[in-house]
Amino acid sequence: MNIQAILFDINGTLIDIQTDEGSEEIYRGISHFLTYQGIYIHRWEVRDEYFRLMEEQRRASGEAFPEFDAVELWREFLRRRPEECYVLPPEKLRWMPIFLAEMYRGVSRFRLQLYPEVKTALDELARRFKLAALSDAQSAWARPEMRAVGIEGYFQPIIVSGDLSFRKPDKRIFEAALNGLNLPPENVLFVGNDMYRDIYGAKQCGMKTVFFSSNQGRPTANNVEPDYIIYRFAELRQAIAFFEAQ
Repeated sequence: MNIQAILFDINGTLIDIQTDEGSEEIYRGISHFLTYQGIYIHRWEVRDEYFRLMEEQRRASGEAFPEFDAVELWREFLRRRPEECYVLPPEKLRWMPIFLAEMYRGVSRFRLQLYPEVKTALDELARRFKLAALSDAQSAWARPEMRAVGIEGYFQPIIVSGDLSFRKPDKRIFEAALNGLNLPPENVLFVGNDMYRDIYGAKQCGMKTVFFSSNQGRPTANNVEPDYIIYRFAELRQAIAFFEAQ
């Protein structure tokens, strides 16, 4: 196999992250912030409307694997309160949806770290291959998190499902990464941690796959087999050598 690029899933593959969207602290914090801005709303109202707007977006998309847009969700949240938002300066209203999306994620998150050996491996791989990344996430979340752990600069392109309205295993998200790399699938190795969303999705596009058996993701899927399995990120070196020998 002539490997010219490696495409990585992000969360559960490169980044060990844990969030709790059910935490009352998220909705309490957002409620307090909005009240401070003159938008009076209880935390349970914030929670209920957040999930209602998310479901509205997904239903409206018409996609088999729909994704929502967190920034647009909060923009619509504010748009539905015209009288309360009218008194806010236009500049503040422009940045508030982004701030609310980031605040939501920041409060919900209680673990964010690289898996062992990720940085060392990326340093080595970047000298030999093009590196790209894709994620079922939001740009308002994924890019700040990648910056926080020091890996954003390794990848071009970075494809995020929230910018596309669909998510893995839709083959179009993988095709977007291949187009960004300007390479055919037979020259790109994919590394992911979810047997269905990652491995099945990448195989639909004709890529060879490495399954990273991490502490996250679906470990099995019907009739789906990766081309190689690793249990520690450092084992990716052996996986690459295996494919290069073929």
